[in-house]
Amino acid sequence: MAEKGSSTAPLLFRRRSSSEMKNKSASVSSSLLPAFGTVVDDGDLHLKRNVIAPYDRRYRWWQTFLVGLVIYSAWASILELTFDKAANGVLLFIDLVVDFFFAIDIILTFFVAYFDTSNFVLVDDHLKIAFRYVTRFWLFMDVASTIPFSLINKILIGEWHTGQVFGLLNLLRLWRLHRVGELFKRLEKDIRFSYFWTRLLKLICVTLFAVHSAGCFYYWLAARHKPSEHTWIGRLIGDFKQKGVWHGYTCSIYWSIVTLTSVGYGEFYSMNEGEKIFNSIYMLFNMGLIAYIIGNITNLVVQSVVKTFAMRDSINEVMRYAIKNQLPEGMREQMLAHMQLKFNTAELQQEEVLKDLPKAIRSSIAQHLFWKTVEKTYLFQGVSDDFLSQLVSEMKAEYFPPRIEIILQNEIPTDFYILVSGAVDMVTYKNGTEQYLRGLEKDMLQELPFLTELLADQNVQPTSQNEEKQNRETMDSTYGNPTGTSNTSDPSLSAGTIRVIIYGYHPSKKTMSGDRFGKLIYLPNSIADLFNLAEKKLGKRGSTILMADGSEVEDLSALRENDHLFIV
Repeated sequence: MAEKGSSTAPLLFRRRSSSEMKNKSASVSSSLLPAFGTVVDDGDLHLKRNVIAPYDRRYRWWQTFLVGLVIYSAWASILELTFDKAANGVLLFIDLVVDFFFAIDIILTFFVAYFDTSNFVLVDDHLKIAFRYVTRFWLFMDVASTIPFSLINKILIGEWHTGQVFGLLNLLRLWRLHRVGELFKRLEKDIRFSYFWTRLLKLICVTLFAVHSAGCFYYWLAARHKPSEHTWIGRLIGDFKQKGVWHGYTCSIYWSIVTLTSVGYGEFYSMNEGEKIFNSIYMLFNMGLIAYIIGNITNLVVQSVVKTFAMRDSINEVMRYAIKNQLPEGMREQMLAHMQLKFNTAELQQEEVLKDLPKAIRSSIAQHLFWKTVEKTYLFQGVSDDFLSQLVSEMKAEYFPPRIEIILQNEIPTDFYILVSGAVDMVTYKNGTEQYLRGLEKDMLQELPFLTELLADQNVQPTSQNEEKQNRETMDSTYGNPTGTSNTSDPSLSAGTIRVIIYGYHPSKKTMSGDRFGKLIYLPNSIADLFNLAEKKLGKRGSTILMADGSEVEDLSALRENDHLFIV
């Protein structure tokens, strides 16, 4: 059990890996799992020697480099199967270099720790890593897709053979495409990259690969068919086999794109049964591909307007409710203003962001946001840090639009509010009209007893409509359960509506004379009239008006019912 000190920083407890585990596996705590967009240094994992952490930055860069080679392999493998001239050229030597890099990756895999999802540990035992890799299907396919069959044939027979058999064997390299899918999955969860552009790039890659594959296979059917004149390309270009690779590849890609987009100009069409079957399958595939692309793009576009649609729908429901129940116009305006403010401040409402986080993290964030505000509050001066720490952890921010009612008169509130920005007025209804009580003083904005006293005060002062508009133009942001609305006060005071008690001596002076009981009067309109009235009632004229605490009165509009005034 840890003892909490007086520091305002919250205590954080994190799980640590045990060094006494019998299987000698490196235990992974939540702090070791890489957050989206972050990189975990394997130096903090305490793995065995010669073991690579799967989240190591250098290993991630190596995997990203291999993805580039995978894209080349997927493009070159199909191209070399279709065009014999391409298989005999410089691409053959590039393939050997690419296969060499993937052979290195196979060796590195025997030294890469893996995450065991059954018991949530990072296994760094060499035997377990090797056994897992050997017994899985991955090793067989990795080796099969890396074997340079043409080089082996050159060593055994002495000739480079790039026939159909070797071309089909090279298609095993397409197994490596799973690396591209894993990369896109990681990028979609990485907050450093735009999810929209990542998904869009993925759709473009899928489309280009489909176009490339279909065009090459369609040309491959024509190149193997006899007579060549009875093919989709031989009908127009009789000597297409003698043409260069670029010419044949251009025609193939052109046909593939025209067919994919359902344009179909008609200059290239199927001439034999094999081409008709392939063309039919390709068009059926295009239906699914186009639906997949349109669905994903629609989803990406709709996400940007979902919040706006939800806001409009919520406002319409609120307005229908108000009309159906015949609510007053003032209530409708308040409901509408609240819904609009809720939409505008949706990103600032931390409850939606923090609700899934652990309590320790939420408390740390709350203390970072609210501690200084509460510490400076008049009500909590001198309160212990332990109490403030517990109080701040339960606070939340609320935003109120202008002219909104925060606490109703005669209502018993269950929350208290700390006004952070903006201002608030105490308003009550008397004889069916809204009347102004008093604006909170600047140095008492956060004192709860003063707020309660003002709410209970029933001696009010009317305000004009123009002044009321000015009082409610500030949108307020508060912490705790914040408040706020307008910020101006009405200085006028109705004569004869407020009664005060006047005395003819200093408030610090003790007297046993009869004037210690004071005189009850109606407050005049001006200080001069008050001095004249005090002279008549008390028998002496004063020059200064003091309150019971010794403070000097400079404005009669600041006085309330039954205030005690000392004329000296």
